[in-house]
Amino acid sequence: MNLRWVFGNYAVHILLILCIILLNAADFCYGGKTSSFSRINDDVSEDMPLNSDVFQVFPAYNAPQQVHITQGDHIGKAVIVSWTTTDEPGSNTVTYWAERSIKKKKAEGIVHTYKFVNYTSGYIHHCTITGLEFDTKYYYEVGSGNSSRQFWFLTPPESGPDVPYTFGLIGDLGQTYDSNRTLTHYELNPTRGMALLFVGDLSYADRYPNHDNVRWDTWGRFVERNAAYQPWIWSAGNHEIDFIPTLGETVPFKPYTYRFPTPYQASDSTSPYWYSIKRASAYIIVMASYSAFGKYTPQNKWLMDELPKVNRTETPWLIVVMHCPMYSSYLHHYMEGETMRVLYEPYFVEYKVDVVFAGHIHAYERSERISNIAYNITNRLCAPTRDKSAPVYITIGDGGNSEGLVYDMTQPQPDYSAYREASFGHGTFDIKNRTHAYFGWHRNQDGYAVEADALWLHNRYWNPIQDVSAASM
Repeated sequence: MNLRWVFGNYAVHILLILCIILLNAADFCYGGKTSSFSRINDDVSEDMPLNSDVFQVFPAYNAPQQVHITQGDHIGKAVIVSWTTTDEPGSNTVTYWAERSIKKKKAEGIVHTYKFVNYTSGYIHHCTITGLEFDTKYYYEVGSGNSSRQFWFLTPPESGPDVPYTFGLIGDLGQTYDSNRTLTHYELNPTRGMALLFVGDLSYADRYPNHDNVRWDTWGRFVERNAAYQPWIWSAGNHEIDFIPTLGETVPFKPYTYRFPTPYQASDSTSPYWYSIKRASAYIIVMASYSAFGKYTPQNKWLMDELPKVNRTETPWLIVVMHCPMYSSYLHHYMEGETMRVLYEPYFVEYKVDVVFAGHIHAYERSERISNIAYNITNRLCAPTRDKSAPVYITIGDGGNSEGLVYDMTQPQPDYSAYREASFGHGTFDIKNRTHAYFGWHRNQDGYAVEADALWLHNRYWNPIQDVSAASM
């Protein structure tokens, strides 16, 4: 036998093995894509002035302002209508009627006020309209006489496994010029949602001296143009805590709680900060990153009871909304969600959560389907690995707030990170049927929205195969 031939082939095999090892190592160390897109103006965006046109008050005595709606029950047949009056309490009544009906109905609400440091709120109204029909357009009026204002909303279709439905996604919005661009792009997006999942951090009023609650009022007027017409599903972020005991404010989430009700009792929750709803073919669980969530806490007990209730033959898409991300490769707020991840990630995998939406990081990132649940102290298995039962984690805290974008990222890009970019924008989650949904992230760019990242998701319960990046199709 020719020894040169033998050793030559041996060397080739060794070389191939080394190449495979290096490729696998590279695949582990280096993740997906870090966008090279650079904003034309990367300065920190300023809040819009108080006399901005987006903060204008309806020109009538005691006219309702800051009108917004959210889902009012667990299944989608009720709506909570909220608004504020400033001169006097005025009417608590909401008049409403279906589009093809001449019969008008009335619902009575409640009104309250609160004080915060040296601020006194207007008269904040909440009224729950119940007994609505699925998949119906309703008109509603708040206020009375010359001060009345009219809006409309669409109820969702009845829950079912193949019911299509689209959600919008915005987080960390604030009230800057970039915030206005984000909301405008969402409103003009032809694939915008029929309801919006808001992943926390609303007004950023806490960035002002004494957490100036006037900026809660301006924010309510700013988002009214959309939030009065489609339900915004709320989750609380760190900028909603408003805890300043040195100024006598010792009740966390006080302004947020007075202004933005949730249907928490309909899902047997004991707190408005964690709850669930069904909407079309989706089951949405909202978690509270800044309320106690450890073992034996009320939130923990509620979630352990809630996850087994999800019927994937009725609502196949299981979505979790929270503020602080469990996975993020940005240096800002790095690993702040680790405690919650360690506790709850095994359950997300066990119950095959499809996607987890979070904010907090002022940028965008999408993960692969990964989990890090094998570690048992002694086995050293403490790195994320591909897991077909795990959710995709999407961070979308890029609404445009005054703290600006974050640019510093861990290097090299970790294996679990599929795409990341420091730009402002919004998202859409378009459910097609029980097996497929399409997620798109729309970057704010030069006056129009660009779909900078997209993914076809395969349902973890019905079709647990590999998701497909739209860029690869």
